[in-house]
Amino acid sequence: MRTAYGVETVRAAERELMARLPEGALMQRAAAGLAVVCADVLGRVSGRVYGSRVVLLVGSGDNGGDALYAGARLARRGAAVRAVLLTPERTHSGGLAALLRAGGRVVEAGGGTGAVERADLVVDGIVGIGGKGGLRPDAVPLAEAAERGRGVVVAVDLPSGVDADTGEVRGRALRADLTVTFGAYKPGLLIDPAREYAGAVRLVDIGLEVGEGAEGGRGAARVEGPGEAGVEGPGEAGVEGPGGAGVEALQHADVARLLPVPAAESDKYRRGVVGVAAGSARYPGAAVLAVAGALRGGAGAVRYVGPAGEAVIARHPETLVSDRGPKHAGRVQAWVVGPGAGDDAATVGEVLAADVPVLIDADGLRLAEAGAVRGRRAPTLMTPHAGEAAALLGVERGEVEAGRLAAVRELAGRYGATVLLKGSTTLVASAGGGGAGDGAGGRAGVVRVNPTGTPWLATAGSGDVLSGLGGSLLAAGLSAMDAGSVAAYLHGLAGRFAAEGAPVTAEDVAGRIAEAWRSVVRG
Repeated sequence: MRTAYGVETVRAAERELMARLPEGALMQRAAAGLAVVCADVLGRVSGRVYGSRVVLLVGSGDNGGDALYAGARLARRGAAVRAVLLTPERTHSGGLAALLRAGGRVVEAGGGTGAVERADLVVDGIVGIGGKGGLRPDAVPLAEAAERGRGVVVAVDLPSGVDADTGEVRGRALRADLTVTFGAYKPGLLIDPAREYAGAVRLVDIGLEVGEGAEGGRGAARVEGPGEAGVEGPGEAGVEGPGGAGVEALQHADVARLLPVPAAESDKYRRGVVGVAAGSARYPGAAVLAVAGALRGGAGAVRYVGPAGEAVIARHPETLVSDRGPKHAGRVQAWVVGPGAGDDAATVGEVLAADVPVLIDADGLRLAEAGAVRGRRAPTLMTPHAGEAAALLGVERGEVEAGRLAAVRELAGRYGATVLLKGSTTLVASAGGGGAGDGAGGRAGVVRVNPTGTPWLATAGSGDVLSGLGGSLLAAGLSAMDAGSVAAYLHGLAGRFAAEGAPVTAEDVAGRIAEAWRSVVRG
């Protein structure tokens, strides 16, 4: 797991480092890394730096200074660099002087849109990590020109107009093709909707050390230098959010360590048995798909309870089917309840009363009494999509989608459970207490961001497969936090493998889980 941090943590680390460095050295490090990345981009889009047209969008503060010093480096290599100063009276004086000495020029703000549209490269240095709210009105025409233009847009630290700590976008923001971030990832680079504005993300070392413990330990972040800056996909890092609560994302190696592996003396019961209470006369397919996910999740056996037994047996003959209700289905180590359940509140209540881990999905989320969930002693994992989360919180769906981090934390705290919020950025949050009820399996208050997946997973039945997979991992012994995180990771990989750029069905996704599992194990 790689780690990055929230704004206040990063700033504290920067202050500590600046106290040990000559004045301006930290900005020069950032500018050097930014210039290397920009030169690489120009080499790919124009074939060279010399003669390329570069426009810097310069706001006040350090981001503008980074852009100006990087622009000076590009100008010395023969690029035609123009700077649009949004706040001339507060422009970084040293950076501006360096640009002018190198042959760069200043463009009046009124003529900036034309320069932006003609540029090969646009560098967004308008607002830094401390910015709140959307772009100011005078910056909006420049952002629109960048979107119309043919040039590549590179954001400095994060795109202007997005919230670094929450991933929220409150107003207009500048959409980048690539973001160069310094020293550590920020939450806004990993969580939608802000993540959509960041493009590819490149992390550049400026010598920053943040977090607790020794370098390389949990919570420490030290990243590659300007000459070896690596591109990371969104979500491939952990982040410390506001108030110190962590946001993490697993990678292949982390998931491989969590996967259940049978021992030599294992039998199907020792590997764990998962019960699936799902489906109805109207939605028998939900039961079939939940069982399909459960069979591929590491448990040794799957028990099915519900009215879709014949459909389940026809598709999955290895399933143990019962029509006597959850209490009399036989021993299980975890339950999945809710997919396609219709209005069967009795079955949901019966499952919630069981003293084993429970995953609640779909109709089960609507039917489960909040008090019954909060009162459970065994771990609970809830898996809503944005619409279901909105209903549980009593807000509009748009509010959840705009503030996913806040929504998942609120749900986890309100229900005393671990919550997997599905969507373009899937998040998994514990209630923060670390006790049996939420089954956190990690640091108190942690939120994990899933880095895998594809928009093609937005298809009917995909969530049923995920719920079965997560329940099976619970039965195999994973904590609620780990089961949710690993299930989302494998499900996302399976979706990618199944899609390969084309539409998929939920059944296709279930059929590729084993391939995703092997991919993780092999690294």
